[in-house]
Amino acid sequence: MSPTITGVEVIDVRFPTSEKLDGSDAMNPDPDYSAAYVVLRTDAPGGLEGHGLCFTIGRGNDVVAATIRSLRPYVEGRTVSSVTGDLGSLYRELTHDSQLRWLGPEKGVVHMAAGALVNATWDLAAKEAGKPVWELLASMTPEEIADLVDYRYLTDALTRDEAVEILRAAEPGRAERTARLREQGYPAYTTSPGWLGYSDDKLVGLAKEAVAAGFTQIKLKVGGSLDDDIRRMRLAREAVGPDVRIAVDANQRWDVDTAIAWMTALAPHEPYWIEEPTSPDDILAHAAIRAGQPVKVATGEHVANRVVFKQLLQAEAVDFVQIDAARVAGVNENIAILLLAAKFGVPVCPHAGGVGLCELVQHLSMFDYVAVSGSWDGRAIEYVDHLHEHFTDPVVVENARYRPPSAPGFSAAIRPESVAAHRYPEGPVWRARLGGDQ
Repeated sequence: MSPTITGVEVIDVRFPTSEKLDGSDAMNPDPDYSAAYVVLRTDAPGGLEGHGLCFTIGRGNDVVAATIRSLRPYVEGRTVSSVTGDLGSLYRELTHDSQLRWLGPEKGVVHMAAGALVNATWDLAAKEAGKPVWELLASMTPEEIADLVDYRYLTDALTRDEAVEILRAAEPGRAERTARLREQGYPAYTTSPGWLGYSDDKLVGLAKEAVAAGFTQIKLKVGGSLDDDIRRMRLAREAVGPDVRIAVDANQRWDVDTAIAWMTALAPHEPYWIEEPTSPDDILAHAAIRAGQPVKVATGEHVANRVVFKQLLQAEAVDFVQIDAARVAGVNENIAILLLAAKFGVPVCPHAGGVGLCELVQHLSMFDYVAVSGSWDGRAIEYVDHLHEHFTDPVVVENARYRPPSAPGFSAAIRPESVAAHRYPEGPVWRARLGGDQ
């Protein structure tokens, strides 16, 4: 008899990162990094659980947590095997609920909430299989992987048959790439020096520390003031030298003409890419910015779904695809995006940082390397040295490379003591800030 999912707990966990301006950028000057955290409880011997989360920055957690609770009937009370045995069907059930889909469709809060539950079920399935998620995925047949994807709206760019062909082409080298991944780790870059609220001295010091730690790419936030950005870019370039890549990130700050003018002004300092120069929904604007100035374009952390990624690729609007483990509807939809990127030959450099995003997205990039694209050339996972100590299986980055996780699951479990301390608003961290009885 298969164990049952006896409960779906949804917890509002927030960290007061705005107090030190960690995570600050031109559009989000005071973020409190937060997670709508999901725990799937089961009656399996040994306390088998599935963990997932949706990353937000503060009050958004209220809305996402409430939406996750509205989706609980899709998993609560079901046998574990009925969920983990057909994760493609569960993903479709969660994203095709007609009444909740109306609020999207397949975008925004409902889609992110579905992703938190999808990711929690993948954590459950991987723990049941005794493998980390990246390895579980990479052990599947091309047909099994292809069946995890929803091809509705994609077939003008990617069919199931094409997906299987891509996956079969990568299949012969899986074992060799797995061994190489375990030996060398996956390339990383760091955003830790570049938050917009940091002083020049802090920027320079952290940039030098990043290079000393082995990073060959850093990232700076831009978009507040052009004069400030030119100064900060110059200081960063002087600090890291000519051979280290410096990406820049505007966090959706500009219209097309502003983006072109701004990046033309920064170009002498050789930025590697401009990330999120404009609205994440505006495919044609990204294409115009890419054509109108000399710096490569990256986007994806706020792209709502696989359909927008498809159009960005069709329009030749991006040079780098930046998947996010908690923005679209979880593992399944990210597999679709990885397959699209492989079809169009565009490298994937995931968005990470936040709460748990590094922990989650490493699995997707490692799966991509082993079983989809078969390459890490021109690719790197973002790394931000924030909040990893709160996870039971935190990322390990050594010499600027992610070490592949070996523990079963999706690396999503938050330490119980961290949950207790940072629950909002009743945890002691928040009681001290909000005032006694709140």
